[in-house]
Amino acid sequence: MSTDGLKAIVREKYGEAARRASSGGKSSCCGGSGGCETADPITSDLYSGSETAGLPKEAVLASLGCGNPTALAELREGDVVLDLGSGGGIDVLLSAGRVGPSGKAYGLDMTDEMLELARENQRRAGVENVEFLRGEIESIPLPDDSVDVIISNCVVNLSGDKREVIAEAFRVLKPGGRFAVSDVVLRGEVPAVVKQSMELWVGCIAGALTESEFRSHLADAGFRQIEIEPTRIYEFEDARAFLSGGGLDSEVLAREVGGCVMGAFVRASKP
Repeated sequence: MSTDGLKAIVREKYGEAARRASSGGKSSCCGGSGGCETADPITSDLYSGSETAGLPKEAVLASLGCGNPTALAELREGDVVLDLGSGGGIDVLLSAGRVGPSGKAYGLDMTDEMLELARENQRRAGVENVEFLRGEIESIPLPDDSVDVIISNCVVNLSGDKREVIAEAFRVLKPGGRFAVSDVVLRGEVPAVVKQSMELWVGCIAGALTESEFRSHLADAGFRQIEIEPTRIYEFEDARAFLSGGGLDSEVLAREVGGCVMGAFVRASKP
């Protein structure tokens, strides 16, 4: 499938998720209507009650991440933060609180429905130091050397051109800036039938990089101090849940995939 075709499918999936959140419903990262609808092994239990207490419920319902980058990125007062694929805005709003009024948090998304929802969530939260931008993560609409920290939550894996995403992240970071994203990362190859499943690509699995690929892409872009820290390993039962969401033979494939897929925190710095 072409990169444009993949983007169209991602827009459709996440536009639907925004509409569901606006009407009080929760979507699943797994795709489809399988077992993940009630117990998504990827997106569940990522934020504490104290973190979400002051946020609009629609921001929480629209969250389809695989981690909590704002808790791990060591954001500082006065930082300028950019969230790649900001969705309903949960990580942008949390980041804005951490960087304080002297800092700023940008959210970048290509899905109109998510941007509309995020801006409404910003209004409801009463947060001033936030700006949501329309655009693609392969072509970030910000100047060179303009951002202190880049975060992202289970979005890099959705791109059909991950090298360009990482190169763009390097471009907009200031010297000394930090790349600090949560994403799904593979610890080995997964079966071809999973790679070919668009439901699972849009559900954060089939498009994921292996550890070695992620390290290589970051190093090639110029990043240093690269670290990949597992935050959640998806075992057999988890694998069976997200594979059933994609309409595959979950019992058989889960034995091959279980333990090979992890939620991870990926850190790197720009010299």
